[in-house]
Order: sequence, then C-alpha cells, then structure tokens
Amino acid sequence: MRFKDWATRVLLISLMFMALIVVLLIGRVTKLQNNPTTSKPEVTAWSQYPQAQFQSAKNLEEKKSQNVIKSPVKINKPVARYVTTQAFAQYRPNYQVVSVNPTNYGERYAQDVNGVPLNNQPIIVLHETGYSASSAINFFQVAHDDENVQASYHALIKLDGTVVYLVPPEKRAFGAANSVFETPQGVETVQTNPNLPASVNNFAYHVSLETPPDGYDGSSQQTHSGYTEAQYNSLAWLIAQSQVPDDRITTHHLVDRSGKKVDPISFDGNKFLSLLNTYRQIKPIYRVSK
Repeated sequence: MRFKDWATRVLLISLMFMALIVVLLIGRVTKLQNNPTTSKPEVTAWSQYPQAQFQSAKNLEEKKSQNVIKSPVKINKPVARYVTTQAFAQYRPNYQVVSVNPTNYGERYAQDVNGVPLNNQPIIVLHETGYSASSAINFFQVAHDDENVQASYHALIKLDGTVVYLVPPEKRAFGAANSVFETPQGVETVQTNPNLPASVNNFAYHVSLETPPDGYDGSSQQTHSGYTEAQYNSLAWLIAQSQVPDDRITTHHLVDRSGKKVDPISFDGNKFLSLLNTYRQIKPIYRVSK
C-alpha cells in the first residue's frame, strides 16, 4: 500500500471518530437541558423547620386517633394551626447554609438516660452570639472533644437580617446546657447524658441573634444598643413558619439554671411578638371525622 493511500485511510478514520464524539456531546447537552433534576434547588430541604414540626404534629394526631373509639356520627371538629400571611410572603431575607462540625450537635432521643419515653412538644429558645456572627460560626466548625465545650445553634441571624442555617432541625443542637423550661403544668427538661445536667436541647430549636459590636463581652454588661430592624423581621419570619405557639418561645436567660446566661440582652419581646403575629395567624381547620 502506498503511503498516500495509507494516510488517506487514517485521515478518514480520524474524521469518523471526531464526528462520533461531536454527536455524543450534542446528545449529552440536550439531555442536561431537558432534565430538570439537574437544577440546583432554591432552598435546602432541611432549612424548612416547619415541615419537621408539621410532620411531628401529624404523626402525633395519627397515634392519638388510633387510641380513640370513633363515633358512628360524623361531626366537624375544629383544629387550629398557624398559617403564614401575605406580609410573610412579601418578606424574603437573604440566607446562607453553613456546615457545623458533627461533634457540636447530636441526635434527638426518643428516650432519656433511664429509658423513659420522651414526648415533649417543641420549644424555641432565643440567644445572642456574644461576639460577631463569624466568630460563632468559626467556633461551631471546629471539632470539640470536651462535652462541656461543644455548642451550636440551629440558626443564626446576622445584623443585616441574613438567616444562617447551621444545624438541621431534626438534629439536637447544643444550645443550652443546664436548663429547664417552666410551664403552668410543671417543668420540662431531659437528661440524655449521665455525665451532664439535664437540658431542654432534646426538644428545643435554638435561634441566635448576632450581638451588635457595642455588646461584645456581654458577660460584664446587662444592656447594649439592641438588635436591628432586619434582625427582628428575619427572626419573626423564621419562627412564623413553625407550629410552636407563643407561650413555648423563650430565651436562654429564662431556661438557664447555671445562673450565668443573660442572653438575649436588650431583647424587645413585645416588638418581636407583634411582628410574629404579622407574619402568621391562627386558622381553624374543620375536618370531618370518619
């Protein structure tokens, strides 16, 4: 075979391979364009704390219904729940999702250290960072082997109103050590570690506000300039998505039993509740019993 003929055949084979590669690439691009599952979701699934609460409430209702003798007479039973408002829909804070080192949070337990089943309804505990938001986040991202040092929040709200999602709501954040939640029916607390005091962590959702610069080193002061309008709005917006009632929203200062925690300092509770009631409202739901 002459060199010219051999070179011609090699060139033709090369062109055929190149054409095949181009066809495959075009097909791949077309598939990606037509496949909606490749698009990045707008928000992460675990950032929706209300969904976890709705599901818990649904499961609880189902368990209760199994233990009730149903009447043959069909009647309407009112059931109330929180729904978000138009004001909520119009407010859209910026958000971030930040990972936390696994040593700084854990699982929510179904039983305490003594094997007693747990059925506490959720509470929300409000905190403040004490220093900048970045310093708190940096601390949570460092591994801590000492159980007395481990700490975290589920969410943090920066001075500009940005909501930072830290620990998934289905996990147990280490936001309040020695702590108790007081109710008219008695106190609620859970011991999950025999080496540590009981706390509210197992049924709490912890949210912290970034401390203003003039409030740094809050351990030596009882007041500071307070929180921004954006922080109050984002806090109310976040909590409005939950089914946690107003009387189960508390502060680190109120649940603490160490006598050392005073946060959130200079928190305007009336202002917060007013905004919360703007972003959500109670709505009765009528269901026909079967």
